[in-house]
Amino acid sequence: MSFEHRPWVEKYRPRVLDDVVNQKGIIKRLKQFVNDKSMPHLIFAGPAGTGKTTSALAMVRESYGRKMAVNRTYLELNASDARGIDVIRTYIKDFAKARPPIDVSYKILILDEADNMTAPAQQALRRTMEKYTRNCRMILICNYSNKIIPPIQSRCVVFRFASLNNEDLKNRVKFVAKQEDITLTPGGLNAIADVSRGDCRRAINYLQSCGTISKKIDQDIVFRVAGEVPPDRIRKILVTAIEGQLQLSIQLLNDLIKEYGLSGQNIIKNLHREIYDLKTSEEIKIELTKLLAEFEYRLSQGGTEEIQLQALLAKIVLLSD
Repeated sequence: MSFEHRPWVEKYRPRVLDDVVNQKGIIKRLKQFVNDKSMPHLIFAGPAGTGKTTSALAMVRESYGRKMAVNRTYLELNASDARGIDVIRTYIKDFAKARPPIDVSYKILILDEADNMTAPAQQALRRTMEKYTRNCRMILICNYSNKIIPPIQSRCVVFRFASLNNEDLKNRVKFVAKQEDITLTPGGLNAIADVSRGDCRRAINYLQSCGTISKKIDQDIVFRVAGEVPPDRIRKILVTAIEGQLQLSIQLLNDLIKEYGLSGQNIIKNLHREIYDLKTSEEIKIELTKLLAEFEYRLSQGGTEEIQLQALLAKIVLLSD
């Protein structure tokens, strides 16, 4: 696959630490490790799409520069694929115990999705980390640090990555759109930020998907590609039901399902996001939350979507009495 046709997430991945957005405190400490030419074992933990793998790869590039060579100076593995104890005892151990090249202080092993490793594999990794520290430093990347066993956590410095704020996310999306000659309307940009929820990878993927439809991206295109509904449409259904208009709210819901092809559970998730911005009493919001929880459970147990969603609206109408 040529560079131009690779997914944009890879194509526009920052190559140096200074280009990683929204993680200034972490990046400052990582740059100090690079400058000192020394680092401990690390754990990068946090939500998806916040720059964990990018930061690890940028560290490798800044540490080794032209000396960077896979299997000689660094190795990147995905622990969700290679997560058994045999991989730790053979492949990873062989890489860790081999001496680094003469002009390199230590090698780096990046273990992505480390929270998917089995417990025996993590136990086997403990001794390897300890025994071959002189040759190899490890960066374990995970979404949930609590799934990494305490003995490994105690051997590492833990960095917790936060979700991107909307401003940084929008700036990155605008940069990619400019490189690809795509026009983003203000509504389209806000919609991408809303549906991405702090995940830069998801935002760029949505941008690429929208770019295959049109070179001018507005709010409607984004919501269709993301399989989500404009918030005002969802809010109108809720407000109509709270006002006691059952037939109209059912009609609005049916129109929405036909237009966007959403499942019942997607509808409930969208309704839940709009509850707390409604101009209504706290008591009504509490009751709405309880109803959504009840009907989400009914759908998960195999309830008929059309009947359950209409029953949900009927219950909401009764709240207005």
